[in-house]
Amino acid sequence: MKIAVLKEAASHERRVPIVPDSVKRLGQKKIEVVVEAGAGERALSSDADYTKEGATIEATHAATVAAADAVMRLRIPTLDEVALLKEGSTLFAPLLPLVNHDLVKALAARKVTSFAVDFIPRTTVAQMMDVLSSQATAAGYYAVVLAAASLPRFFPMLITAAGTIAPATLLVLGAGVAGLSAIGAGKRLGARVEAFDVRKVVKEQVESLGAVFLDLGIRGEETAGGYAAELTPEQQAQQQAELQKRIAGMDVVITTALIPGRPAPKLITAEAVRSMRAGSVVVDLAAEAGGNCELTSPGEVVVRENVTLVGYTDLPSQMAWHASQLLSRNIATLLQHLAPKAELTLDWADEITAGACVAGKES
Repeated sequence: MKIAVLKEAASHERRVPIVPDSVKRLGQKKIEVVVEAGAGERALSSDADYTKEGATIEATHAATVAAADAVMRLRIPTLDEVALLKEGSTLFAPLLPLVNHDLVKALAARKVTSFAVDFIPRTTVAQMMDVLSSQATAAGYYAVVLAAASLPRFFPMLITAAGTIAPATLLVLGAGVAGLSAIGAGKRLGARVEAFDVRKVVKEQVESLGAVFLDLGIRGEETAGGYAAELTPEQQAQQQAELQKRIAGMDVVITTALIPGRPAPKLITAEAVRSMRAGSVVVDLAAEAGGNCELTSPGEVVVRENVTLVGYTDLPSQMAWHASQLLSRNIATLLQHLAPKAELTLDWADEITAGACVAGKES
């Protein structure tokens, strides 16, 4: 089996789905890797690094696709990019199949067996293949780094000759993987950290990291995928009102609430932003889905009501080296699971195969 690693067209995408170290490991399993020239440069992996580990370098996008049985992608492919795939080939990419119906139909029409890496079941067995979790870890960490760089105050408590400086207060909304990563990073930088999630089941995880779990009297269910279920309009209104009281006293708020296939829930109103102290920071990790804050501008950093609102949509890409390392291990493990003998084996009784495959002859 040969897999293709393509150079992403998006200028802000620095990651690569397979790093040189994984090329060697895959080669031991008889899975060959073909890399488009320059695909790994923005993740600090040169063509020479790949060839050293046994990969083949192709000069163009078309030649790379033509030389392989399967294609690895980091971004959701366009319909034009789907048209370039070989009929009967295999695609591994984030696809958001719940909303990208035309994309899935195009892949099926092209007879491309397609695995949505953002649809891998979040089970114990699939943990090593969980692309969303590994990239959320990078995003949560970097959100705190951005907040610390944007905040005109110290994060840790300092005792100086000029007096004692109180630690910054950090509120993390959503205690999934990204939220827990942000909590850990915030604590390591010395902030006083509080966290809120409608799922009380995560309370122990929050407290194990040294943060205070906020109980606002709002309870939500957890979906089979580990996400918080969408709240009712009444619960959302209650949540916003209770959060507004707490947000006013925070130096930094990091929001991570996402519901697959839905716009991001609005947790922070414009009024809540106005209540924050001048110089405070909101980092909205849900910006790509519209944002958890009403004033977020996706893809930008803006200052509104004297509060800095960070709406970047590519935080894992900013951590390109380690984000790529984690992503590559996820994809390599998935490949070894689906192609244990170097050929794609589709076992529809397997929950990972059945859960992630969104287009194929028997899907």
